[in-house]
Amino acid sequence: MENDFSLKGKVVVVTGGTGILGNAFVNAIVEAGGAVGILGRNEAVANERADAINAAGGKALALVADALKEDQLAAARDKVLSTFGKIDGLVNAAGGNMPAGVLQPNEDIFKMSMNGMKQVMDLNLWGTLIPTQVFGEAIAQNGQGSIVNISSMNSKRAITKVLGYNMGKAAVDCYTQWFAVELANRYGDKIRMNALAPGFFLTEQNRNLLTTPDGGYTERGGLVIKQTPFKRFGHADELKGALVWLLSDASKFVTGAMICVDGGFSIFGGV
Repeated sequence: MENDFSLKGKVVVVTGGTGILGNAFVNAIVEAGGAVGILGRNEAVANERADAINAAGGKALALVADALKEDQLAAARDKVLSTFGKIDGLVNAAGGNMPAGVLQPNEDIFKMSMNGMKQVMDLNLWGTLIPTQVFGEAIAQNGQGSIVNISSMNSKRAITKVLGYNMGKAAVDCYTQWFAVELANRYGDKIRMNALAPGFFLTEQNRNLLTTPDGGYTERGGLVIKQTPFKRFGHADELKGALVWLLSDASKFVTGAMICVDGGFSIFGGV
C-alpha cells in the first residue's frame, strides 16, 4: 500500500536548520525517508548534523548561508541541485527574536527602537520571502512541491514585549495565504504553501526568559503555562508529525493553512 505520509525520494531544504526546532524538522524529514539540506549560518553545526545523518544511512547536505542573503542562498540552491538533482520542498524555519526588538515594561512606549523592531521584522518576514524566491524557483522547475513557513502564536495574539516578532510573524501569515493563492493560480495543486504555528517551545533564545536555572518557571513562563491548557511547554519532536504531513502527499488538498501545534494556547480564553 502506498504511504502518502512518506517523504521517500523527496529533497527538502530547511532554513534555520542549525537551531533547536530546525533540528527536529531536519530529523523528521530524514525519518520520513527524505533527503535534507541543512541550511544555517553555523557551519560547524550544519556539518555535524549532516555527517551524523549520513553516517546513519540517511541523506543530508550541509548548506552555509544567511537567509537574508540572496547570493548565498542561490549558491546553496545550486549545491543541492548538483547533489540531489531537484528540490521538492522548503521549510522556512529561519527567524527569531533579538534584544533590540524587545520593549520592556519599564521602557517608554514612544521611544522604542524603530531599527530594532525593523531588524526583527525583517528577519522573520524577509527571511521567509527571500529563501522562497530562491528555492521556490527550483521547486517550480521540478513541477511540484510543498513550502512550509513557520508562524507563531505571536501572529494572532498580542504577546507583550516582542512587537517586532509579533509583526514579523503576522506578516508571514498574510504572505502564506497570499502566496498560496498565487501559486494555485499558476500551478494548480502542484505547488502548495502552508504554515506551521508552534506554541511555546523552549529554545536557546527563550529558555532564560521562561525558565529558572533550577527548572522552575519565571514570571513570564508561568503566564504562558497558565494560558496553555496542557500546562507545559512543547517538545521539539512534537512538531514532526504536522511538518511531515504538510510536506507529504497526505496533505495534497491543503494550502494556505496555519496548523497550530500549541497545547491549546491559541484557543483558550483564560477562564
